[in-house]
Amino acid sequence: MIRTKKDYIESLKKQKLNVYYKGERVEDVTTHPALIPHINAAAMTYELALRPENEDLMTAASHLTGKKINRFTHIHQSVDDLLKKVLMLRLISHETGSCYQRCVGFDAMNTLYMTTYEIDAAHKTKYFSRFVEFLKMVQEENFMVVGGMTDPKGDRSKRPSEQSDPDLFVHIVEKREDGIVIRGAKAHMTGSVNSHYILIMPTQNMAKGDEAYAVAAAIPLNTPGITLIFGRQSNEERKLEEGIDAGNKEFGVVGGEALIIFDDVFVPWDRVFMCGEIDFSGLLVERFATLHRQNYGGCKGGVSDTIIGATALAAQYQGTANASHIKDKLIEMMHLTETVYAGSVACSAMGSKTKSGAFYPDPLLANCTKHNITRNIYEISRLAHDIAGGIMATLPFDQDLRSPETGKHVRKYLAGVEGVPVESRMKILRLIENMTGGTCLVESMHGAGPPQSQRVMYQRLGNLPQKIKWAKALARINE
Repeated sequence: MIRTKKDYIESLKKQKLNVYYKGERVEDVTTHPALIPHINAAAMTYELALRPENEDLMTAASHLTGKKINRFTHIHQSVDDLLKKVLMLRLISHETGSCYQRCVGFDAMNTLYMTTYEIDAAHKTKYFSRFVEFLKMVQEENFMVVGGMTDPKGDRSKRPSEQSDPDLFVHIVEKREDGIVIRGAKAHMTGSVNSHYILIMPTQNMAKGDEAYAVAAAIPLNTPGITLIFGRQSNEERKLEEGIDAGNKEFGVVGGEALIIFDDVFVPWDRVFMCGEIDFSGLLVERFATLHRQNYGGCKGGVSDTIIGATALAAQYQGTANASHIKDKLIEMMHLTETVYAGSVACSAMGSKTKSGAFYPDPLLANCTKHNITRNIYEISRLAHDIAGGIMATLPFDQDLRSPETGKHVRKYLAGVEGVPVESRMKILRLIENMTGGTCLVESMHGAGPPQSQRVMYQRLGNLPQKIKWAKALARINE
């Protein structure tokens, strides 16, 4: 069983995943400098669970075995569980200032738990019992699971079965007596190079003819035929450097995303949880999206807390902290942060019980939460840049500070408030730059679905006809 950071790293060493970084195979993901920060962030989901003060948030009692488990392997049994999930995410974000990657698999497990139960009821299949056995194993071992929903998609105007290249969506190429064989790829998979299993799911609602693409399964990431290509992120090469320029050097900026290739990968039947049931593919996608969008006010709220603190400190270092407009901008940043956090709390508090017994957030409010993230995080970052000043964009290199020739000039001309070391000022500016640029913002926009996908859900869930009825009733219109 994985309990500590050491246990987690040892488990990754044993896997021998087929990972590529910049075109070259990575022999050991635990020692590669580009991957270590992402491993460190994920390791905090284990380490924080060992602290007694975090026990209520970071652990839970399994409803299957009664044993104490890491909350990232738990199935929500109440509104209280939904709320604790959000509180836990904000807590971990304070510790890492970055993505810690286990949320996607957490949400995938909850999605499949409730959906396989309903597929079985409709089709007389045995997916739910299979999934429960898989879940028990994950809880017992405390494995890290990556959720695998997003496919490359190819020509977005065509359905999966209409693509000229069928591999642009993960699909079943063979059904055998002992299992299935799949082919295709999953894109943007957060935390995949340092996870143990992937839970693949259909990426969209499937129609007649798409049956081969309506597949859900649990697959060890070291299974033959799986290749992981690590994605490039903005400023990722700074993690390979020593000194100030790395910003948040210990932890990854976002989630260490990768493109995962499935080249005729075999999956035994006891790890298959959907196989052609196109009538449930849309429900599965909607549930996963809701559960994942629920998270964002927690995790991004926690990250924003740190950005606000860093920005306030930068203002102190440069002597602008007492200016009224600076105070007002910091207050606006706090307002935006608590607004997204309130959304996560609200959709959790309004959650309800599904037929499986698992609890599910309010989908309309969860979509509203994520949609606010796509706007508010950009404004929080803009205000941070405004307060930090133009120096953040043209700051000299760390080597310039250390150089005998240039260091004296850097210390002289980048001095701020008397008594504050220039090195401290540079560190906080690099942290702000690291947390508010490039990949961080793209992930806030597209993680858990781009803004348009939430607007589609508004149209579906907003109940406009009922709103019209209320207006007619108050206006005394009888038609």
